[in-house]
Amino acid sequence: MTEKIAVLGAGSWGSTLATVLVENGHDVKLYTNIQAQADELNEKHTNEHYMPGFKYPEKLYATTDLEEAVDGADAILFVVPTKVIRLVAGQLKDILAKTNARPLIIHASKGLEIGTHKRISEIIMEELTERYAKGIVVLSGPSHAEEVAKKDITLITAASNDIEEAEYVQDLFSNNYLRIYTNDDVIGVETGAAFKNVIAIGAGALHGLGYGDDAKAALMTRGLAEIARLGMAFGASPLTFIGLSGVGDLIVTCTSVHSRNWRCGNALGQGKSLDEVVRDMGMVIEGINTCEAAYQLSQQEHIDMPITTAIYNVLFKGADIKEEIADLMGRDSRSEIIGHAKDIRRK
Repeated sequence: MTEKIAVLGAGSWGSTLATVLVENGHDVKLYTNIQAQADELNEKHTNEHYMPGFKYPEKLYATTDLEEAVDGADAILFVVPTKVIRLVAGQLKDILAKTNARPLIIHASKGLEIGTHKRISEIIMEELTERYAKGIVVLSGPSHAEEVAKKDITLITAASNDIEEAEYVQDLFSNNYLRIYTNDDVIGVETGAAFKNVIAIGAGALHGLGYGDDAKAALMTRGLAEIARLGMAFGASPLTFIGLSGVGDLIVTCTSVHSRNWRCGNALGQGKSLDEVVRDMGMVIEGINTCEAAYQLSQQEHIDMPITTAIYNVLFKGADIKEEIADLMGRDSRSEIIGHAKDIRRK
Protein backbone atom coordinates (compact mmCIF):
# COMPACT_ATOMS: atom_id res chain seq x y z
CA MET A 1 0.00 0.00 0.00
CA THR A 2 1.29 3.45 -0.93
CA GLU A 3 1.59 5.85 2.00
CA LYS A 4 2.09 9.62 1.93
CA ILE A 5 5.27 10.50 3.83
CA ALA A 6 6.81 13.89 4.59
CA VAL A 7 10.55 13.87 5.29
CA LEU A 8 11.79 16.94 7.13
CA GLY A 9 15.48 17.52 6.49
CA ALA A 10 17.37 17.06 3.22
CA GLY A 11 20.84 16.31 4.54
CA SER A 12 22.62 13.08 3.73
CA TRP A 13 20.49 10.83 5.96
CA GLY A 14 17.17 12.57 5.35
CA SER A 15 17.53 12.55 1.58
CA THR A 16 18.69 8.93 1.62
CA LEU A 17 15.76 7.76 3.75
CA ALA A 18 13.43 9.70 1.44
CA THR A 19 14.96 7.80 -1.48
CA VAL A 20 14.35 4.47 0.27
CA LEU A 21 10.70 5.38 0.78
CA VAL A 22 10.28 6.45 -2.86
CA GLU A 23 11.87 3.25 -4.11
CA ASN A 24 9.60 1.27 -1.77
CA GLY A 25 6.62 2.75 -3.64
CA HIS A 26 5.55 5.55 -1.32
CA ASP A 27 4.54 9.14 -2.13
CA VAL A 28 7.28 11.27 -0.58
CA LYS A 29 7.81 15.00 -0.18
CA LEU A 30 11.20 16.14 1.13
CA TYR A 31 11.36 19.42 3.05
CA THR A 32 14.40 21.71 3.12
CA ASN A 33 14.63 25.35 4.15
CA ILE A 34 17.17 26.06 1.38
CA GLN A 35 15.62 26.93 -1.98
CA ALA A 36 18.81 26.21 -3.96
CA GLN A 37 18.92 22.71 -2.49
CA ALA A 38 15.26 22.06 -3.37
CA ASP A 39 15.87 23.29 -6.92
CA GLU A 40 18.94 21.06 -7.29
CA LEU A 41 17.05 18.00 -6.07
CA ASN A 42 14.07 18.67 -8.36
CA GLU A 43 15.96 19.73 -11.48
CA LYS A 44 19.23 17.81 -11.36
CA HIS A 45 18.22 15.05 -8.89
CA THR A 46 21.46 15.60 -6.99
CA ASN A 47 22.42 16.87 -3.53
CA GLU A 48 26.13 17.51 -4.06
CA HIS A 49 26.95 19.18 -0.74
CA TYR A 50 25.73 16.18 1.24
CA MET A 51 25.86 13.24 -1.18
CA PRO A 52 28.33 14.01 -3.96
CA GLY A 53 27.93 11.88 -7.07
CA PHE A 54 24.62 10.31 -6.01
CA LYS A 55 21.55 10.46 -8.27
CA TYR A 56 18.14 10.66 -6.62
CA PRO A 57 14.96 9.19 -8.13
CA GLU A 58 13.00 11.57 -10.33
CA LYS A 59 9.86 10.84 -8.31
CA LEU A 60 11.40 12.42 -5.20
CA TYR A 61 9.95 15.93 -4.82
CA ALA A 62 11.62 18.57 -2.65
CA THR A 63 10.00 21.74 -1.34
CA THR A 64 10.78 24.66 0.95
CA ASP A 65 7.11 24.95 1.91
CA LEU A 66 6.60 22.99 5.13
CA GLU A 67 2.83 23.15 4.82
CA GLU A 68 2.99 21.68 1.32
CA ALA A 69 5.36 18.95 2.49
CA VAL A 70 3.12 17.68 5.28
CA ASP A 71 -0.25 18.16 3.58
CA GLY A 72 -2.19 14.89 3.86
CA ALA A 73 0.82 12.98 5.20
CA ASP A 74 0.18 9.65 6.89
CA ALA A 75 3.56 9.91 8.61
CA ILE A 76 6.14 12.66 9.12
CA LEU A 77 9.82 11.80 9.44
CA PHE A 78 12.11 14.24 11.28
CA VAL A 79 15.75 14.12 10.12
CA VAL A 80 16.88 17.63 11.10
CA PRO A 81 19.72 18.58 13.49
CA THR A 82 18.88 18.24 17.17
CA LYS A 83 19.28 21.97 17.80
CA VAL A 84 16.32 22.81 15.52
CA ILE A 85 14.00 19.91 16.46
CA ARG A 86 11.92 22.04 18.82
CA LEU A 87 11.68 24.91 16.32
CA VAL A 88 10.54 22.67 13.47
CA ALA A 89 8.12 20.76 15.72
CA GLY A 90 6.57 24.07 16.81
CA GLN A 91 6.14 25.15 13.19
CA LEU A 92 4.61 21.78 12.37
CA LYS A 93 2.12 22.07 15.23
CA ASP A 94 0.82 25.39 13.86
CA ILE A 95 0.29 23.76 10.46
CA LEU A 96 -1.41 20.62 11.79
CA ALA A 97 -3.70 22.75 13.96
CA LYS A 98 -5.28 24.19 10.81
CA THR A 99 -6.60 20.81 9.72
CA ASN A 100 -6.57 18.87 12.99
CA ALA A 101 -4.36 16.31 11.27
CA ARG A 102 -2.80 13.66 13.50
CA PRO A 103 -0.04 11.82 11.61
CA LEU A 104 2.39 9.28 12.99
CA ILE A 105 5.71 10.93 13.83
CA ILE A 106 9.01 9.20 13.10
CA HIS A 107 12.43 10.59 13.87
CA ALA A 108 15.89 9.51 12.75
CA SER A 109 17.89 12.30 14.42
CA LYS A 110 20.46 11.61 17.14
CA GLY A 111 21.25 13.82 20.11
CA LEU A 112 19.99 15.58 23.24
CA GLU A 113 18.69 19.11 23.64
CA ILE A 114 21.21 21.48 25.17
CA GLY A 115 20.00 22.87 28.50
CA THR A 116 17.03 20.55 29.04
CA HIS A 117 18.95 17.32 28.21
CA LYS A 118 15.73 15.96 26.74
CA ARG A 119 15.63 13.17 24.19
CA ILE A 120 14.32 13.98 20.73
CA SER A 121 11.06 12.07 21.15
CA GLU A 122 10.40 14.03 24.34
CA ILE A 123 10.99 17.36 22.56
CA ILE A 124 8.71 16.49 19.65
CA MET A 125 5.87 15.22 21.84
CA GLU A 126 6.16 18.24 24.13
CA GLU A 127 5.55 20.48 21.13
CA LEU A 128 2.97 18.44 19.23
CA THR A 129 1.23 16.68 22.14
CA GLU A 130 -1.03 13.69 21.51
CA ARG A 131 -3.55 16.01 19.85
CA TYR A 132 -1.35 16.39 16.76
CA ALA A 133 0.70 13.21 16.89
CA LYS A 134 -0.76 9.73 16.58
CA GLY A 135 2.40 8.40 18.19
CA ILE A 136 6.17 8.47 17.76
CA VAL A 137 8.69 5.94 16.47
CA VAL A 138 12.48 6.23 16.72
CA LEU A 139 14.47 4.96 13.72
CA SER A 140 18.08 4.26 14.68
CA GLY A 141 21.00 1.89 14.27
CA PRO A 142 24.31 1.29 12.48
CA SER A 143 23.82 3.13 9.21
CA HIS A 144 25.73 5.49 6.98
CA ALA A 145 23.77 7.34 4.31
CA GLU A 146 26.55 6.69 1.81
CA GLU A 147 26.22 2.91 2.21
CA VAL A 148 22.42 2.79 2.29
CA ALA A 149 22.43 4.89 -0.89
CA LYS A 150 24.59 2.20 -2.54
CA LYS A 151 22.09 -0.42 -1.33
CA ASP A 152 24.62 -2.02 0.97
CA ILE A 153 23.09 -4.39 3.52
CA THR A 154 21.95 -2.39 6.56
CA LEU A 155 20.01 -3.37 9.70
CA ILE A 156 18.43 -0.77 12.01
CA THR A 157 15.78 -0.52 14.72
CA ALA A 158 12.31 1.03 14.89
CA ALA A 159 11.46 1.70 18.55
CA SER A 160 8.11 2.73 19.97
CA ASN A 161 6.02 2.28 23.09
CA ASP A 162 3.34 1.02 20.69
CA ILE A 163 4.63 -2.08 18.89
CA GLU A 164 2.05 -1.75 16.11
CA GLU A 165 3.43 1.68 15.24
CA ALA A 166 6.95 0.25 15.21
CA GLU A 167 5.76 -2.53 12.88
CA TYR A 168 4.16 0.07 10.58
CA VAL A 169 7.53 1.82 10.25
CA GLN A 170 9.20 -1.56 9.79
CA ASP A 171 6.94 -2.16 6.78
CA LEU A 172 7.53 1.33 5.36
CA PHE A 173 11.29 1.00 5.15
CA SER A 174 12.06 -2.70 4.79
CA ASN A 175 13.37 -4.00 1.46
CA ASN A 176 16.07 -6.34 0.14
CA TYR A 177 18.98 -4.25 1.48
CA LEU A 178 17.44 -2.45 4.49
CA ARG A 179 16.10 -4.66 7.28
CA ILE A 180 14.23 -3.14 10.24
CA TYR A 181 13.84 -4.73 13.67
CA THR A 182 11.34 -3.51 16.27
CA ASN A 183 12.02 -2.57 19.89
CA ASP A 184 9.88 -1.10 22.68
CA ASP A 185 12.77 0.54 24.58
CA VAL A 186 12.62 4.12 23.30
CA ILE A 187 14.85 5.43 26.11
CA GLY A 188 17.59 2.90 25.40
CA VAL A 189 17.51 3.34 21.63
CA GLU A 190 17.67 7.14 21.84
CA THR A 191 20.40 7.03 24.49
CA GLY A 192 22.56 4.73 22.39
CA ALA A 193 21.95 6.84 19.28
CA ALA A 194 22.96 10.07 20.98
CA PHE A 195 25.95 9.09 23.06
CA LYS A 196 27.76 6.87 20.58
CA ASN A 197 28.64 10.10 18.75
CA VAL A 198 30.61 11.24 21.81
CA ILE A 199 32.62 8.00 21.96
CA ALA A 200 33.21 8.23 18.19
CA ILE A 201 35.00 11.56 18.69
CA GLY A 202 37.29 9.77 21.13
CA ALA A 203 37.87 6.90 18.70
CA GLY A 204 38.79 9.33 15.97
CA ALA A 205 41.19 11.12 18.30
CA LEU A 206 42.98 7.85 19.08
CA HIS A 207 43.40 7.21 15.37
CA GLY A 208 44.68 10.72 14.79
CA LEU A 209 47.23 10.23 17.55
CA GLY A 210 48.43 6.99 15.98
CA TYR A 211 47.08 4.49 18.52
CA GLY A 212 46.27 0.97 17.33
CA ASP A 213 43.35 -1.43 17.43
CA ASP A 214 43.81 -2.41 21.09
CA ALA A 215 43.28 1.16 22.24
CA LYS A 216 40.26 1.64 19.98
CA ALA A 217 38.65 -1.60 21.20
CA ALA A 218 39.22 -0.53 24.79
CA LEU A 219 37.64 2.86 24.20
CA MET A 220 34.60 1.42 22.45
CA THR A 221 34.03 -1.25 25.09
CA ARG A 222 34.36 1.06 28.07
CA GLY A 223 32.48 3.76 26.19
CA LEU A 224 29.57 1.38 25.74
CA ALA A 225 29.65 0.73 29.48
CA GLU A 226 29.23 4.47 30.07
CA ILE A 227 26.36 4.72 27.58
CA ALA A 228 24.58 1.78 29.22
CA ARG A 229 25.21 3.17 32.71
CA LEU A 230 23.57 6.45 31.80
CA GLY A 231 20.68 4.87 29.92
CA MET A 232 19.90 2.39 32.68
CA ALA A 233 19.83 5.22 35.22
CA PHE A 234 16.88 6.63 33.26
CA GLY A 235 15.06 3.33 32.82
CA ALA A 236 16.56 1.80 29.67
CA SER A 237 16.91 -1.95 29.29
CA PRO A 238 20.54 -3.18 29.42
CA LEU A 239 19.75 -5.56 26.55
CA THR A 240 19.19 -2.63 24.18
CA PHE A 241 22.85 -1.66 24.45
CA ILE A 242 24.03 -4.99 23.05
CA GLY A 243 21.69 -4.58 20.07
CA LEU A 244 21.72 -2.62 16.81
CA SER A 245 21.15 0.81 18.35
CA GLY A 246 23.77 0.14 21.03
CA VAL A 247 26.93 -1.76 20.19
CA GLY A 248 25.99 -1.93 16.49
CA ASP A 249 25.74 1.84 16.07
CA LEU A 250 28.82 2.35 18.23
CA ILE A 251 30.94 0.06 16.04
CA VAL A 252 29.98 1.70 12.77
CA THR A 253 30.37 5.25 14.09
CA CYS A 254 33.72 4.60 15.79
CA THR A 255 35.36 2.85 12.84
CA SER A 256 34.24 4.62 9.67
CA VAL A 257 35.53 7.64 7.76
CA HIS A 258 31.88 8.30 6.85
CA SER A 259 31.27 9.39 10.47
CA ARG A 260 31.56 13.14 10.97
CA ASN A 261 32.17 12.55 14.67
CA TRP A 262 35.05 10.16 13.96
CA ARG A 263 36.50 12.63 11.45
CA CYS A 264 36.19 15.40 14.04
CA GLY A 265 38.15 13.38 16.60
CA ASN A 266 40.72 12.30 14.02
CA ALA A 267 41.42 15.92 13.11
CA LEU A 268 41.70 16.89 16.79
CA GLY A 269 44.16 14.04 17.32
CA GLN A 270 46.24 15.38 14.43
CA GLY A 271 46.50 18.74 16.15
CA LYS A 272 43.72 20.84 14.62
CA SER A 273 41.68 23.15 16.85
CA LEU A 274 37.98 22.51 17.38
CA ASP A 275 37.15 25.75 15.56
CA GLU A 276 39.14 24.58 12.54
CA VAL A 277 37.43 21.19 12.56
CA VAL A 278 33.92 22.66 12.71
CA ARG A 279 34.71 25.15 9.95
CA ASP A 280 36.24 22.54 7.65
CA MET A 281 33.44 19.99 8.18
CA GLY A 282 30.70 22.28 6.91
CA MET A 283 28.02 20.01 8.40
CA VAL A 284 26.62 19.42 11.90
CA ILE A 285 28.82 17.36 14.25
CA GLU A 286 26.17 16.14 16.70
CA GLY A 287 28.68 14.61 19.12
CA ILE A 288 30.01 18.01 20.21
CA ASN A 289 26.75 19.32 21.68
CA THR A 290 25.80 15.84 22.88
CA CYS A 291 29.08 15.61 24.79
CA GLU A 292 28.23 18.77 26.68
CA ALA A 293 24.77 17.43 27.50
CA ALA A 294 26.18 14.03 28.53
CA TYR A 295 28.75 15.62 30.83
CA GLN A 296 26.12 17.82 32.46
CA LEU A 297 23.80 14.85 32.92
CA SER A 298 26.56 12.73 34.47
CA GLN A 299 27.31 15.51 36.96
CA GLN A 300 23.64 16.09 37.71
CA GLU A 301 22.85 12.41 38.23
CA HIS A 302 26.21 11.47 39.83
CA ILE A 303 26.99 8.88 37.16
CA ASP A 304 30.58 7.81 36.61
CA MET A 305 31.50 8.65 32.98
CA PRO A 306 35.28 9.20 32.84
CA ILE A 307 35.68 8.85 29.06
CA THR A 308 32.89 11.32 28.40
CA THR A 309 34.45 13.69 30.94
CA ALA A 310 37.84 13.44 29.21
CA ILE A 311 36.31 14.21 25.80
CA TYR A 312 34.36 17.10 27.34
CA ASN A 313 37.59 18.50 28.80
CA VAL A 314 39.22 18.40 25.35
CA LEU A 315 36.27 19.95 23.52
CA PHE A 316 35.19 22.59 26.00
CA LYS A 317 38.14 23.24 28.30
CA GLY A 318 41.00 23.05 25.83
CA ALA A 319 42.60 20.11 27.65
CA ASP A 320 45.47 18.22 26.02
CA ILE A 321 44.30 14.89 24.59
CA LYS A 322 47.42 12.99 25.63
CA GLU A 323 47.14 14.25 29.20
CA GLU A 324 43.49 13.17 29.35
CA ILE A 325 44.47 9.70 28.11
CA ALA A 326 47.19 9.51 30.77
CA ASP A 327 44.66 10.46 33.45
CA LEU A 328 42.26 7.74 32.26
CA MET A 329 45.01 5.12 32.34
CA GLY A 330 46.04 6.22 35.83
CA ARG A 331 42.59 5.82 37.41
CA ASP A 332 42.19 3.48 40.38
CA SER A 333 41.86 -0.21 39.45
CA ARG A 334 38.36 -1.67 39.65
CA SER A 335 36.14 -4.54 38.51
CA GLU A 336 34.96 -4.53 34.90
CA ILE A 337 31.43 -5.70 35.70
CA ILE A 338 28.79 -3.64 37.46
CA GLY A 339 27.44 -6.13 39.94
CA HIS A 340 24.28 -4.41 41.14
CA ALA A 341 21.97 -1.68 39.95
CA LYS A 342 23.04 0.45 42.92
CA ASP A 343 26.55 0.58 41.45
CA ILE A 344 25.31 2.46 38.38
CA ARG A 345 25.51 5.75 40.24
CA ARG A 346 28.61 6.72 42.18
CA LYS A 347 27.65 9.58 44.44
